[in-house]
Amino acid sequence: MIHITEYKTLDNYFMKNIIHIIKYNLKIIFGNRFVYFLGASLIFYLLFTGIALFSGDMISVEDVYYQLIFPGILLIFFPTAFGIQNDEDARILEILFGIPNYRYKVWLVRLSIIFVMVFVVVTILAFLNNYLLVELPVLEMGVQLMTVLILFGTLGFLFSTMVKNGNGTAVVMVIVGLALWFLHGFMGVSKWNVFLNPFLTPTNISESVFQTMLFQNRLIIVAVSVVSVLWGLINLQGREGFIK
Repeated sequence: MIHITEYKTLDNYFMKNIIHIIKYNLKIIFGNRFVYFLGASLIFYLLFTGIALFSGDMISVEDVYYQLIFPGILLIFFPTAFGIQNDEDARILEILFGIPNYRYKVWLVRLSIIFVMVFVVVTILAFLNNYLLVELPVLEMGVQLMTVLILFGTLGFLFSTMVKNGNGTAVVMVIVGLALWFLHGFMGVSKWNVFLNPFLTPTNISESVFQTMLFQNRLIIVAVSVVSVLWGLINLQGREGFIK
């Protein structure tokens, strides 16, 4: 009976701890300037959709993929790049580093919340495009977009642990994003192309070869994302670099 009581007590403590972490992360994620990035992503979406509706040109599924990837990047950009800056502004950074391993739990939960939130938004936008522009596989579109968006989110987290400043991280991420988009034009259909469109099958290679290349591309992106998260968590071990 004692063991059952102790188990319930530990279980309740664990649940309260998780709920507290989630509430704190929701406050940080949706606070400050997030509304501006959300507004910018929606304006970009509405602008592109409006132009597509009234231009009379045929819109394809591959066009929708590129249309939705930029609002997704805007959504995932702020909470990952400015996360540590927001912790510092909220005067909570020293507390996070004061409790052993607490900062790792906070950031892993935060990244999970961010990714789920962005997935829901881009999937809803894809669902709207399914009726407004062109018939498309909504869930597949959301999953394919999130593969790339998670990469940008984890890179934002990694660079924020290196730069330790929101504005500085933003500059680095803009440079990285522009460089990857610039390389996209030169790489074309390549497994190393971050912006490889999974819905645009080239005419000069077979479907099976393209699917193999796409699988390798996604595998590379996932591997880089995992390394970025682990590297960022390792950087969080250096308390002196974050506490001023």
